[in-house]
Amino acid sequence: MMRVYFDYNATAPLRAEAKNAMIEAMDIVGNPSSVHAEGRKSKALVENARQEIASAFGADGADMVFTSGATEAASLALAGRGLCSSEIEHDAVVAWTAPEMLVTAGGCVHVNNPASSTLQLANSETGVVQELPEGLAVSDMTQAFGKLPLSFNWSGSEMALISAHKLGGPKGVGALVLKRGVEVVAQLRGGGQEMGRRAGTENVIGAVGFAAAAKAAVKELSEGTWERIAYLRDLMEEALAIEAKSTIFIGKGVNRLPNTSCIATPGWKSETQVMQMDLSGYAISAGSACSSGKVRASRVLRAMGFDETTAVGAVRISLGPKTTEEDVMGFVETWLAHLKKHRNRIVKGAV
Repeated sequence: MMRVYFDYNATAPLRAEAKNAMIEAMDIVGNPSSVHAEGRKSKALVENARQEIASAFGADGADMVFTSGATEAASLALAGRGLCSSEIEHDAVVAWTAPEMLVTAGGCVHVNNPASSTLQLANSETGVVQELPEGLAVSDMTQAFGKLPLSFNWSGSEMALISAHKLGGPKGVGALVLKRGVEVVAQLRGGGQEMGRRAGTENVIGAVGFAAAAKAAVKELSEGTWERIAYLRDLMEEALAIEAKSTIFIGKGVNRLPNTSCIATPGWKSETQVMQMDLSGYAISAGSACSSGKVRASRVLRAMGFDETTAVGAVRISLGPKTTEEDVMGFVETWLAHLKKHRNRIVKGAV
């Protein structure tokens, strides 16, 4: 069976550019903290990667702290700050903040006090894109980086969280980007790496892969790749809407990531849809989390005002650069076939 991958927001496939750069870096022996020639060569790879990512992210002149991912970057940025957030933020952000800000039915958040708040640029589940206010303390830009044209220096945020594997880099490496002069309290202490902000031997291979992926992602943006992806996403939703009259297309009509479609079919559990589509060869994700066998409604959708029945029936389809029209239309045909079976089971159960 041919597999079709529609879960780019969870993790993007490793890019060839990143893989090749990482393989080459594996031959470099030195520890970046060592002063000998081998160490200096390794250190140069890390610093070159830092500069390439900063350039791709529009963060020239800003500080960048390499981390193990966006989750660690969130803890470094948010620990002890007591910032406000909303319920649409990633768990890694909510864990350190007070989710008090209200969310509109369209998934947008109004920030009253930017200096005391954190706001994601784009939601991983719905794809809804926010307008960041000037002077915002922290923004999770993990999903937006590589999918939208953006510049950290023009974003209005003091700090940003980013991750390599969301744009085709390796898993296990991310970064916290800070405007020059912004300080954080180190959570990993020991050596003086990363300007004293994050102790531990630098992940040379990960940083190199991150930089190669970021460079390739920005090139795709300039070539119009994500405009083509947006066309495919819209084509898919239009085709689904013809038959799926009761299905709700979350965030439709507001600014969204070009690749993301969150659809909710009340009464048809998301975990069932994910399993059925997986068996049919399509990798999608649930809009609701499943913990210990108990299906829980999506916190994001509940914050947007959707009821339990709707929120627990949401799935996310996230496309990528390798997605084709054939992939999309095959998904439509398969998903609608499963929807028809679901409806037939309901009718039989009611008789």
